[in-house]
Amino acid sequence: MPKRQIFYSFHFDNDVMRVQQVRNMGVIEGNAAVAPNTWEEVKRKGRASIETWIEDNMKYRSCVVVLIGTETHKREWVKYEMEKAWRDGKGLLGVHIHNLNCPNTGTCTKGNNPFDQFTFRQGGRIVTPVAYDPPANNAYQHIQANLANWVESAISQRN
Repeated sequence: MPKRQIFYSFHFDNDVMRVQQVRNMGVIEGNAAVAPNTWEEVKRKGRASIETWIEDNMKYRSCVVVLIGTETHKREWVKYEMEKAWRDGKGLLGVHIHNLNCPNTGTCTKGNNPFDQFTFRQGGRIVTPVAYDPPANNAYQHIQANLANWVESAISQRN
């Protein structure tokens, strides 16, 4: 199975430590972590700058993986990234990360599925991207063992 290049979408403030765990699994090629200072600089320049940053970083990715924490479904730019991924024909899936242990805050409350806010259409049918919910007792191992297959499935759904 080829190592796919993907784009991670997530709520930075709440979930960055959990996201780093997923990135460090080395299962798939993810987009490089952005430093908080860099993201703040992009945000200060306004909406067009953020949209350009997302466009540039999502450009050659085959799939967008939404890492779902407690507040992810409320985040404007996560919503934008999901819609853009779908418009661009990329694979799209979610992974609940509330059971990954953050060294600062422990686990967190399971967040709402962000895909429930949208109607995704493919051809003449409605399609709902899958949001996986790994078991609490081995969330890390479950994500590590299955992420590559989940990505392939999401890409296949779009082809």
